Amino acid sequence: MTQSMTGPGQYARRPIPVRAGVGLREPHYDHVLEHRPAAAWFEVHSENFFGAGGRPHRVLERVRRDYPVSFHGVGLSLGSTDPLNRDHLRRLTELTKRYEPGLVSEHVSWSSVGGMFSNDLLPLPYTEEALSHLCGRVLAVQDALGRPIAMENPSTYLELTASAVPEPEFLNALAGRTGCTLLLDVNNLFVNAVNHGWDTDRYLGLLDGRHVAEYHLAGHTRRRLSGGEILIDTHNAPVSDAVWSLFDAAVERLGPAPALIEWDSDLPELGVLQTEAARAEAVLESARVLAS
Repeated sequence: MTQSMTGPGQYARRPIPVRAGVGLREPHYDHVLEHRPAAAWFEVHSENFFGAGGRPHRVLERVRRDYPVSFHGVGLSLGSTDPLNRDHLRRLTELTKRYEPGLVSEHVSWSSVGGMFSNDLLPLPYTEEALSHLCGRVLAVQDALGRPIAMENPSTYLELTASAVPEPEFLNALAGRTGCTLLLDVNNLFVNAVNHGWDTDRYLGLLDGRHVAEYHLAGHTRRRLSGGEILIDTHNAPVSDAVWSLFDAAVERLGPAPALIEWDSDLPELGVLQTEAARAEAVLESARVLAS
């Protein structure tokens, strides 16, 4: 195995521009390295680079030299009552110090109990007890990383009866108490609005735009059930027209921030993601023009 030659201090931190980027996935590695496409920035899943070396790091080193990069994590299980996974956090800290990404993000969710892990990001009850617990875990991660992280709103398929406050108020309090920022996944918001009957205008009116550091845009799947229809956050399709409309409304209400096209399975050619990114960039640019 070829070891990486990079180490802490090799890269200066490069902010993520207020433009539209795309998620970098393994099937597109060769195209990106050979063609250096005109992408504003790339996001990678941090856990895919927890190994010490090998091809993933050789690719990331080259991409990091040419583009701003963000790290998006799915494995810290910050809402879990299991002890914080210190080995996972150590690996994330080493990776972050090695590459100095512009953003590091995780999820308002949990995925482990009693040392057993779920493949899904599971919902938290929106209560004061859960908020205090999550704040402590976010602060511990930020202390280890030496920087704020962005926390993403989850997609959910049930609502917990214990929840006492609306999700946007919970997110505002999390950001206010910890200094973290928020990653507003617009597709997740739309999925939840359809699944639970949420009012997206009210949600955006309650969310504090000063905390929003990034947007995610992705595709979903409609599933018909005996009692009606449910949306599943699958990341395997183009962004729907309804999600594009909600993104327009979010940027108008909360302000522009870096936006990512997230596509994780049934991957098309990279050019399809770039076309989606161009549409997101047009929304951001329109907001900048209106604000000037």
